[in-house]
Amino acid sequence: MANRQDGLAEALDIEQRHVSWLYGLLDHTRERAQAALREVYGRSGGTRQAMVERETLASEQARRLAQLNAVERGLCFGRVDDASGGRVYIGRIGLRDERHESVLIDWRAPAARPFYVATATDPRGLVRRRHLHLKDRAVIGIDDEVFDLEGMSEGERRTLVGEAALLAALRRGRTGRMGDVVATIQTEQDRVIRASWQGALVVQGGPGTGKTVAALHRAAFLLYTHRDTLERRGVLVVGPNAMFLRYIGQVLPSLGETQVVMTTVGEMFPGVRAVAADSPAAAVVKGDARMAGVVAGALELRQRVPEGDLVVELDGLELRVPHAVCARLRDRARAVRLPHNMARKLYVTEILKELARAETRALEESLHIDELANGDPEMEELAQPLDLEADLDEVDIELAAQRLWGEPEVRRAVDGLWPELTPQRLIGELLSSAETLWSVAPPGLDWQQLLRPADAPWTAGDVPLLDEAAELLGEDDSSRRAAARRAGEEQAEQLLYADEVLRSTGVLEEGIFDRADVLAERHADDGMELTTADRAAADRTWAYGHVIVDEAQELSAMAWRMVMRRVPARSLTVVGDLAQTGSAAGARSWAEVLDPYLEGRWRVEHLKVNYRTPAEIMEVAADVLRAFDPGQEPPESVRSGGSRPRAVRMPPAGLPALVEEELAAIGEGRVGVVTSDAVHEAVARLLPGGDLDAPVAVLTVGQAKGLEFDAVVVVDPAGILAQSPMGGQDLYVAVTRATRRLTVAYEGELPDVLSRLA
Repeated sequence: MANRQDGLAEALDIEQRHVSWLYGLLDHTRERAQAALREVYGRSGGTRQAMVERETLASEQARRLAQLNAVERGLCFGRVDDASGGRVYIGRIGLRDERHESVLIDWRAPAARPFYVATATDPRGLVRRRHLHLKDRAVIGIDDEVFDLEGMSEGERRTLVGEAALLAALRRGRTGRMGDVVATIQTEQDRVIRASWQGALVVQGGPGTGKTVAALHRAAFLLYTHRDTLERRGVLVVGPNAMFLRYIGQVLPSLGETQVVMTTVGEMFPGVRAVAADSPAAAVVKGDARMAGVVAGALELRQRVPEGDLVVELDGLELRVPHAVCARLRDRARAVRLPHNMARKLYVTEILKELARAETRALEESLHIDELANGDPEMEELAQPLDLEADLDEVDIELAAQRLWGEPEVRRAVDGLWPELTPQRLIGELLSSAETLWSVAPPGLDWQQLLRPADAPWTAGDVPLLDEAAELLGEDDSSRRAAARRAGEEQAEQLLYADEVLRSTGVLEEGIFDRADVLAERHADDGMELTTADRAAADRTWAYGHVIVDEAQELSAMAWRMVMRRVPARSLTVVGDLAQTGSAAGARSWAEVLDPYLEGRWRVEHLKVNYRTPAEIMEVAADVLRAFDPGQEPPESVRSGGSRPRAVRMPPAGLPALVEEELAAIGEGRVGVVTSDAVHEAVARLLPGGDLDAPVAVLTVGQAKGLEFDAVVVVDPAGILAQSPMGGQDLYVAVTRATRRLTVAYEGELPDVLSRLA
């Protein structure tokens, strides 16, 4: 025992000296970045070019400084020793010493891969893999995995210590936020992280397989490996709900990456934050792919032709455009196949010209003086109708049309035939009009489920409809495009200058930033500087370089249409588990949702090992899965827990005491109380719950998706089963959120599917 303790102390001392040296390099690099930033901000005045240079350098030094600050915690976490005696340290970023030699390898670099993929049967040339556990800047623990004991010296053998790093990490209490797993990535997860970014990769994995955290590390890896492309376009992460996004929100910043937009389906349309939920029946209809045709049909109804002639009363004149002419102009505007609001410009121009001609004809008739003739032959010539229209040229007509557009009566008439619409107006009026829905819904679509009051709040199911409407409506962007052309000329000049700035100051050579064109984009206007993520989040038409969809089985067909618009290159990571589909509008198979866009050009990586959930809890979950989705296989747990799951019959009033019992049992950590929708509000009033940072969180099943807790109390399992057609899958989700303890609290009878707990 004494020898083992001596070996541990010696190993800790060796690693502490090296880690302290690495932190010294980090501090020195950070001080240089801070000094450079202060120097840049100290500059004042000068020409426009001087201002651009100042802002360019400040932006990049600030970005570098933020990255260096983000990796303070757990800077170095691994080491590998190879058969030739070489030693490589692995960390969150790469560092070089004063001789510019690499002394810390970024975990995403090819040289770091053996740390993640070496196994006993394929050690990749390694004799040892060592995990370092840090608290602040102190090395507090070491875990060694030996691949070739004979290849190690006697001194190295003496310092072998520790247990499996992954299991040690799993035993630690939850913090209320997902942490990165950069130090404990497993081989099957590494395959996901480093897979080619082209095409679509489906990561199918059951509860606890680490599919979400692997996908987030994949985003960091892609940004590192393909920064030239993805720095400009950014990465979009779509999650199931806002609570999930808060839960994962610290992972990518801790890995030094910020060019990522995180959103839910309900927030993907700028200016709308939909948190209300549809009923399961309404969700199915709104998510149906045929709703694209419903929206298009509703828009066509707004491109009207008057029942008879178009008649406008103006200053005592009757301006009349024949019905056939109105129909011809409407059909011509449709034929150009521009979005509605852009085609409106053509339609308005042509109908105003017709109204200008009609005004001229009306004026001719008002000036007709045949009554002056009164049978007098000498007055016949004067009594002939005037032909003012023949005297008009195109310029006269255009000027008259412009004048008419300023008349309220004319505007009202034209807007009634081809109105300028917003997505909110089109969809709001569609969903509140039984007449419109009845006229545009295809046979078999239960359109009555869509009816709602005109002032109803937006739901997550409405957002894909709004996006569909925006695609069909477009906007009259002629003035914006003219401004963009002018800005483009200036941007080309800025691009050349930004490149010269980066090269002349040495920033480009240091690898801090290697895309001058991004800098030129940032400084193309005089407004507030925005990051790629800022600009992308505000622009519905932004084309991302890569999109990650988590809990992807929940997305409807209409939601997939919205997602695919944002990734025209079809570079996606699709993360989910078909066995956990809770939405009635969700996926039944990956082919069903992906083939319409990718035609088979996608591949699947299966994660089959459950690192999170103890085997005893997974036995209960497997019973639920077999009962409701026998075609799916649960993942295999790698560990057993110390406490068997249990069921407790009790009234709601007993829940506070039960939760206190669970808190005492886990010590440090978090308790999640997962309820049916029906009892959630009542349970939340009983318990001292809070957000994810609080010791206790009270959640519905939908809110709990993707989260994990040390202990979970599932309340009202019968209600969970009954609340939707996917109730069985919801219960499967609820019982697989725990890393240590599971308790089911119920009144009445325990559902048969949980009989193992009786």
